[in-house]
Amino acid sequence: MTDNKLPSPTAPSLAEASKFWLKLGFISFGGPAGQIAIMHQELVERRRWISEKRYLHALNYCMVLPGPEAQQLATYIGWLMHKTPGALIAGGLFFLPALLILIGLGWVYMRFGDLPSVAGLLYGIKPAVTAIVLFAAYRIGSRALRNRWLWAMAAAAFMAIFALRVPFPLIVIAAGLIGAAGGRWAPQYFTVGGGHGNAKTHFGPAVIDDDTPTPEHARFSWGKFYRLLAVGLALWAGALGWLCAEYGWQGGLTQMGWFFTKAAWLTFGGAYAVLPYVYQGAVEHYHWLTPQQMIDSLALGETTPGPLIMVNTFVGFVTGWGQAWFGADSPFLAGSVAAAVVTYFTYLPSFLFIMAGGPLVETTHGNLKFTAPLTGVTAAVVGVIVNLAVFFAYHVFWPQGWDGQFDLFSAVLSLAALLALFRCKIGIIPVIAGSAFGGWLWLFLQPWFN
Repeated sequence: MTDNKLPSPTAPSLAEASKFWLKLGFISFGGPAGQIAIMHQELVERRRWISEKRYLHALNYCMVLPGPEAQQLATYIGWLMHKTPGALIAGGLFFLPALLILIGLGWVYMRFGDLPSVAGLLYGIKPAVTAIVLFAAYRIGSRALRNRWLWAMAAAAFMAIFALRVPFPLIVIAAGLIGAAGGRWAPQYFTVGGGHGNAKTHFGPAVIDDDTPTPEHARFSWGKFYRLLAVGLALWAGALGWLCAEYGWQGGLTQMGWFFTKAAWLTFGGAYAVLPYVYQGAVEHYHWLTPQQMIDSLALGETTPGPLIMVNTFVGFVTGWGQAWFGADSPFLAGSVAAAVVTYFTYLPSFLFIMAGGPLVETTHGNLKFTAPLTGVTAAVVGVIVNLAVFFAYHVFWPQGWDGQFDLFSAVLSLAALLALFRCKIGIIPVIAGSAFGGWLWLFLQPWFN
């Protein structure tokens, strides 16, 4: 569709744009695919703040970065329109509503999670989460695994983390190196990842159109790049240094800052990919959460707006509440501070990636050279996500371990959720809501069958 008869839109003020970014923060359900679709509909089609071609160019860059690509895309567009304030507002409002909502949900979870009504809802959500993770592996795999070499990499990644307990960062590094080597020596097998296609549709003139010159603040210079790098490093080191001085290197908040810094740099392929790493650290290494609490974190993260990586925020809240770092009388304060610390270290790299790397992308408007390593990483991510689904299935279907009783109802509910996602194309939120109601109803009716 081409429509050149439409009048040119008026460039939005920072205040007008901020109202939209705030609205987006409250309606951005559906994971990265849904969030990217909402922004396309609002920014490209309806408001015409940015053209299709420039939108996809920004998206392709965000897709090769670690971190939540939808939040980074909002940050990129906000930065392109209104410089640094626009980036901070667009990127910050993308997750701040979810931060407040998850702190509230965390309070309900820790205070009332043992009540039959709340326990019933969580009991129903967990099988749905197992199905959703498996569905995520299918969606990513169907796009990424286009030949036997990539299938082999996915299988090798699954065996590495499932059977050999290889740390997730090593799997990512190895997959990236294999992808880089494959892109050089066997490019025909490593050219399927990365982008979202070419712009074929024009919705009329846009504020930032195909031929709009790159604004001055978005032009690349090494001096600006190094200054932003120094500022980002200072913000990270200053916050971590203050936590270390206040609580010691082994203090819980300090270790959280360091751990979630590493997690933020490993979020290739979306939040599902980094969850095994978060599980390894939060459950197995630090013993901050139980396996069931980790599953509940993902379940509640799926039901809130904002990036799915906000699961990290909920993990932080539950950990802070449980550890009672500020005394037994202040668990909510400890949980809220921990949630804020986790969120800060999770998102700080994303702002740095956009404001430091964005000018290079805008200046060159060329093809990114990260496609082959990204293809290798994405293939490995599929295997890692399958391992996550196996982990969830074990803890949901055998809640007392292999020696305990098999939970037939959870298995049936999980299968029903999987069919709803695969065959009926029902959205994630309705599936979670239906499963939650099913779990609550089952626990309510179960005494009648005993």
